[in-house]
Amino acid sequence: METIEKNIEVNVPVREVYNQWTQFEDFPRFMEGVKSVRQLDDKRVHWEAEIGGKKKEWDAEIFEQQPDQRISWRSINGAQNRGTVSFQPLDETRTKVALNLTYEPEGLVERVGGTLGVVAARVEGDLKRFKKFIEEKGASAGWRGEIHGKQVQTTTEF
Repeated sequence: METIEKNIEVNVPVREVYNQWTQFEDFPRFMEGVKSVRQLDDKRVHWEAEIGGKKKEWDAEIFEQQPDQRISWRSINGAQNRGTVSFQPLDETRTKVALNLTYEPEGLVERVGGTLGVVAARVEGDLKRFKKFIEEKGASAGWRGEIHGKQVQTTTEF
C-alpha cells in the first residue's frame, strides 16, 4: 500500500469548501484522469478513471462524514483505495483542506509511478485545481448529512 498526504489552503470559508467537496459528480472538473463520478446513494459513489493509461472503475463507501470536518471512504470493489479529507477553518474566510490517501498500486507501471512520485504529484495538482475551481466558481449547495459507520442522517442545504 502507498500513502499520500497533501494539503492546501483555500481562500473560501470552511462551510463552502465542505459543501463543494460533497458534490462528488463535479470531481472530473478538477481531478486529472477522473472521467466520471456517480453518486449511487448517500454512502456509495461509483468512480471511472484512467490511471497509468489504464481504465479503472470502483465503488467507494463513505463510512465517516461530519459536516465542515471530514469525509472518510474506502473502496468496496475494483481499484483498492481509502482515505480521509479533512477541513480546518483557518479564519472566517480561509480553510485548510488535508487529504490522506492510501492505495494499492496495480502492476509495474503504477508501482514505478508511485515510487517516482507521479501519483503524489497528481494529487497535489488535483488540490490546486480544486482551489482554483472553488475560489473562482464559489460553492454550490451541499449535502450536510452525517455518516457514522452504517448510520446515515440525511440533511441537504440549498
